Amino acid sequence: METLLADLSPVLQLLAVMALFATLPFMFVCMTSFLRYVIVFAFLKQALGAASIPPAIVLVGLSIILTFYTMGGVFQQMWEVGQKPYNENGNIVMAVAEGSKPLKEFMMKQTNEADLKFFVELSRKQAPKTPEDLTLWEVAPAYILSELKTAFEISFIIYVPFIVLDLVVANVLLALGMFMLSPTIISLPFKLLIFIAVDGWSLIVQGLVGSFN
Repeated sequence: METLLADLSPVLQLLAVMALFATLPFMFVCMTSFLRYVIVFAFLKQALGAASIPPAIVLVGLSIILTFYTMGGVFQQMWEVGQKPYNENGNIVMAVAEGSKPLKEFMMKQTNEADLKFFVELSRKQAPKTPEDLTLWEVAPAYILSELKTAFEISFIIYVPFIVLDLVVANVLLALGMFMLSPTIISLPFKLLIFIAVDGWSLIVQGLVGSFN
């Protein structure tokens, strides 16, 4: 596919690259560390019980910033590797193909082997001889599944203490005979107090950043 695109005229190459750029939002959301960040933060917000605080735009913005921190080196490699073939022969398609290799390597480090094997078997009859023979579009769906699993595992660990606190508050209210009072209203201040006391945001952000290989 890449060889076929490389043989096209520069105008057609430019059109192909412009079409590829239209998928950049999808690639940023699904092929970077952004996916793990935004899922964990969404679960954290739900576990706290604060419906609209912090605003979704704040969590998305934090996820984007952390993504650039996590993948700054990968983005730099993509630029350097892709710039070389473009400077040599002006081939945009080859530059994009070469520039995507560091991203593929990053995804493979985070991908579960079983998920990767499944999608490789779907797309080809024979297994590739080396990891370099895998295409970006074979690695991407396996990476998404692996990230979803990892994000849910982390979210479960974060969610459990808040559930325990809700149960404790519910049992205390039940013992006091306060049946009409919602436990979530009472437990929310205690959740916030404990979360602030342990510096929860810093712990979660540092843990998430450190979770990437």
